[in-house]
Amino acid sequence: MDRSSKEQQVSALHEAIKASSTLVVTHQTGLNAAEVNTLRTQIRTAGASYKVTKNSLARLALAGTKYEHLVSLFTGPTAIAYSKDPVAAAKVVVEFAGKNDKLSIIGGALGETQLDVAGVKALATMPSLDELRGKLIGLLQAPASKIAAVLQAPGGQVARVLSAYAEKGEAA
Repeated sequence: MDRSSKEQQVSALHEAIKASSTLVVTHQTGLNAAEVNTLRTQIRTAGASYKVTKNSLARLALAGTKYEHLVSLFTGPTAIAYSKDPVAAAKVVVEFAGKNDKLSIIGGALGETQLDVAGVKALATMPSLDELRGKLIGLLQAPASKIAAVLQAPGGQVARVLSAYAEKGEAA
């Protein structure tokens, strides 16, 4: 790989990392191509990205970003998962690492906060942004439907009372 292509690769990775809100650093030893493709597909489906990087290029790409403090994690066979959604990358990587011991989580970061392995796993248990939006909409809709039910109840009660008197009058 010549110098200009390395510079382009570092620049592209730098921009992608800069735009992400979560970064998970992993070691992959012994993963075959099919397993890596499965992981990439799962990560892509979740709206995240997964990149196997040369450590020296990754360190250069991290320079000047909020993840600069993670440089010490880049030793050995390293790969990174990153996403704009705060939990998407962590969820997929933790789930895959649980099923496949060839992938191990080294650490990560949520914004400028560095996370250890336990922190990444805790982040993976949180609901995604879409799930939180759904819950918020449900909470906002619940009071409106309850108010409508309460407002309709008196009218329904009056109608039932009148219906009962009508039936009583017919019976007499």
